[in-house]
Amino acid sequence: MGPKRDVMYFYDPEVGNFHYGKGHPMKPHRISLTNSLVLSFGLHKKMTMFRSIPASDFNLCRFHAYDYIEFLKKITPANIREFPYSTLNTYNVGDDCPVFGGLFDFCAMYTGASLQGATKINHQECDIAINWSGGLHHAKKREASGFCYVNDIVVAILELLKYHARVLYIDIDVHHGDGVQEAFYLTDRVMTVSFHKYGDQFFPGTGDMYEIGTDRGKYYSINVPLKDGIDDHGYLYVFKPVIEAVIQHYQPSSIVLQCGADSLGCDRLGCFNLSIKAHGACVQFVKSFNIPTLVLGGGGYTISNVSRCWCYETALLVDADITNDLPYTEYLEYFAPDFSLHPSISYARAENLNTRQYLDNIIQSVNDNLKCITSAPAVQMQAVPPDLIDFDSENEDQEQYLSEVDQPPSIEPANEYYDGDSDNDKDLGVDIETAID
Repeated sequence: MGPKRDVMYFYDPEVGNFHYGKGHPMKPHRISLTNSLVLSFGLHKKMTMFRSIPASDFNLCRFHAYDYIEFLKKITPANIREFPYSTLNTYNVGDDCPVFGGLFDFCAMYTGASLQGATKINHQECDIAINWSGGLHHAKKREASGFCYVNDIVVAILELLKYHARVLYIDIDVHHGDGVQEAFYLTDRVMTVSFHKYGDQFFPGTGDMYEIGTDRGKYYSINVPLKDGIDDHGYLYVFKPVIEAVIQHYQPSSIVLQCGADSLGCDRLGCFNLSIKAHGACVQFVKSFNIPTLVLGGGGYTISNVSRCWCYETALLVDADITNDLPYTEYLEYFAPDFSLHPSISYARAENLNTRQYLDNIIQSVNDNLKCITSAPAVQMQAVPPDLIDFDSENEDQEQYLSEVDQPPSIEPANEYYDGDSDNDKDLGVDIETAID
């Protein structure tokens, strides 16, 4: 099992009460369900829980364009008609990325939790930081995409880069982690590894095996494009050797793990056949390397299964054994009829099109690309810029410990899928040195 690792958990009781709109598959309410299970299983006793601090405009503009963040701050369902269609189109706001009440507050909330987790890791106050409300990997520098408005992952990685020469990003969402890959496509400071369904008709339409990065970032983007119906055995068959080889070659000093649960079987928008145990096995495998890790949520559109999965993975991260029988919570009816942690969700909704030969070819391709990296990239020593969140002075009083979070009355809300064109933003990548200064 390895040495015990200190775990911190970041959560805001309000985050589950935002609502994308009637019929929308993205449902922040799943975070409330997850947290309820975490508390009911007593997992909060094995980690330090914080009420997260919302990210400021300054935090968000380390990656995102100022005009885009100002737009998110101003637009509301009440004034949306005052904005020209061209403006809404520019920022890609519409059916898939709707304007809903509290939109900017929601973005600041989930991004702040990821940023806070990164800061705690930087100061070696924890080995693992968890933010299940984060992981919104599609958002671009100047536009929303795939139910994601602010890319908390990029903001958090920029913070980690102040203290860590190399950050490894791993994405097990069914959708390609395009926004994160694009942000770091030109640098060797971040290696992105995404396991996802790939195809022209599947959002976001990117993530081909031959997208490997460019300039200094050549060979530092790794994509594992999978076909419909991959099962537990096939997924772990390719995941473990790829991640092991990446860590051996790249030698990261911190990891960001996006745990999108739409790769589970029976997901409303997914097409894989993973069980919760196999999804968790990926998390456990990454944990086994004993590298400081920021663990984030992501996609997931059958909310009862998403919350089961993230609760189970929280248990794995704190080394707790929990029963298959779910304890009583205010949300117990969501888990009918079996009321179990591991329901039968991995049965084949789609034929498994991933042959052994296809998976072997992917593994070989990744290994060939890694051989082109002569050694782990070094970084010149320099003064460390101040933290994006200052925990000393005025913000010290904002930092709240949570033992058992009092959850406000829940509002039934919505979850992730955007079927559109790939990003056309001319500003490929982010200037690492400028962003972290």
